Amino acid sequence: MPRKGMRSICFNPRTSSFALPARRALPGPAAAEADKVIESAALLIMKWNPDTSSYARVTSLFYESKREAAQFIACVSNLQKSMHALASASPVSDERLIHAQFLMEIAMKRLQKEFYQILSLNRAHLDPESVSARSSRTSARSSTSDYSDDGNGDEECAARDTITEVEEASTAAMSDLQSIAECMIASGYGKECVAIYKIIRKSIVDEGIYRLGVERMSASQAAKMDWDVLEMKVKNWLEAVKIAIRTLFTGERILCDHVFAASDTIRESVFSEISRDGAMLLFGFPELVARSKRSKEEKMFRLLDMYSAISENWPEIESIFAFESTSAVRSQAISSLARIGESAQAMLSEVEAAIQKDSPKSSPLVAGGGVHTLTVRVMNYLALLADYGSIVVDIFAVWQGPAKPSLPELYFDMSPESDDAPAVSLRLAWLILVLLCKLDGKAKRYKDVATSYLFLANNLQHVVSKVRASNLQDLLGEEWVAKHERKVKQFAGKYERLAWGQVFASLPEGSSPPPPSPAQAQERFRRFNTSFGEAYRKQGESVVPDPKLREEILGSVGGRLVQAYREFYEAHRPAIGKERNEGHFVRYAPEDLQNYLSELFCGTGGDLGSTSSTLSNRRLSWSR
Repeated sequence: MPRKGMRSICFNPRTSSFALPARRALPGPAAAEADKVIESAALLIMKWNPDTSSYARVTSLFYESKREAAQFIACVSNLQKSMHALASASPVSDERLIHAQFLMEIAMKRLQKEFYQILSLNRAHLDPESVSARSSRTSARSSTSDYSDDGNGDEECAARDTITEVEEASTAAMSDLQSIAECMIASGYGKECVAIYKIIRKSIVDEGIYRLGVERMSASQAAKMDWDVLEMKVKNWLEAVKIAIRTLFTGERILCDHVFAASDTIRESVFSEISRDGAMLLFGFPELVARSKRSKEEKMFRLLDMYSAISENWPEIESIFAFESTSAVRSQAISSLARIGESAQAMLSEVEAAIQKDSPKSSPLVAGGGVHTLTVRVMNYLALLADYGSIVVDIFAVWQGPAKPSLPELYFDMSPESDDAPAVSLRLAWLILVLLCKLDGKAKRYKDVATSYLFLANNLQHVVSKVRASNLQDLLGEEWVAKHERKVKQFAGKYERLAWGQVFASLPEGSSPPPPSPAQAQERFRRFNTSFGEAYRKQGESVVPDPKLREEILGSVGGRLVQAYREFYEAHRPAIGKERNEGHFVRYAPEDLQNYLSELFCGTGGDLGSTSSTLSNRRLSWSR
């Protein structure tokens, strides 16, 4: 509050505040009553005059006798009323008025001293934590009753007694401060009272902010700071902001409202004065971090943590700093949120640019068509981003996608489809689309086309699985997931046709009579052995990390192939007869084929040297 406004409320007693023009003499009874009030006040006020009494100099009125302290406040109030009556009816030189003014100044010095002592000596009982706990005394007491009743009754009682003692001391001190403040303000000495309060309580707020580890820091200092150091400060701030809001500022607001309950203007001015610097320092820190040029991936999530801390506590911030004079604190918190949002938007654009710039030749081919590290890194990043739920919805509420995206035709039907979807959903879908297009370019580097489709199937399956297992599913929607699951099946199907088509083609269609001749049977077995051996050796290094996809491919390839081979085997093997070189033609029994296939997609290599008897006992879910 401006000083001018404060001066209009708290006038200086040493000015001619009571020097009003003489109007009329007090009637006899009124004059006698004024004399009686002044005389009575003089006895009590002079008793506690530290300038004339060594007892008053070393003793506290409010600690010595609450009853006498109340009498002191009452006599000062009565003295004030008598002074107003004398000032309106007597000349300024009236000896009674001069004496009353003298007594009032002594009384104010006494109350000023008491006010300072209560604030200073009760720092423990008037600390923000104790004060803020007063509004939840019931829950504090109930928490002590949660101790188990297993012989800890003494500890429970001690805890309850401690809480009660702290509450009682806090309540008594606040009541005393309130009565003194009201008396001094009513007597025209509010300025002195407020000055003491501001000095002591502001130091407590500033010390509290410092103890919470929030230090004053310039934008240039934040920009030059190593990320590891800055991140530690962010983590510390995340803990500090919760304590500061729920305890420090809440407690100070409660105390200030209570002590200066008599004047809304004064309590607003006082609270603004003691809290503004600490609050501006606290809520300005996230903006400094957001403005720093550090672009590590971890920064995004630290920014979102700070955004969440402010937004989740916004109702409390808005309530504590509701005064017009504390609007700068609210504005700073909002400014930090806005700056975090801008920085997060920029960082996500950097992620997209990094994906776009990733060269297909920047990393070696993934052995066996497995999952690329780019896929893992991007999806882990997006899944962590989605964990922030409504926060990312707020921050990425607006996004304009590229007007004419340059994408492979293969992915046109996988682009974000609904303009009605939340902007963050479109943004995340677009990033995944950019990733998939980049993976498409990497797939073309494989010399074996079948492996390139397996690579696409593996990577898209990883994307879908990551979406299914995270909050990305809520943001992208079930339709998006279903569409990409169908695309995985398409990639897997193309892989199967290209990798195993020749093997299926080597088996004759149907096995109806007439039965084949021995030469025909031998040639057909030889053709199958060759095509299966080549396919198996080529696909022996292939990997399918996802258990679900691996089971589906094995079920499709193995189930169909083993069944078709069994029919072929049963129809053609009798034609070869009991020749000594039968094993040269009939290299695999249906069970051997099943066991060989079961070893696929683990990247262990294709070894057709022999079949193990232990493998022949294996039963697979896809076998028929």
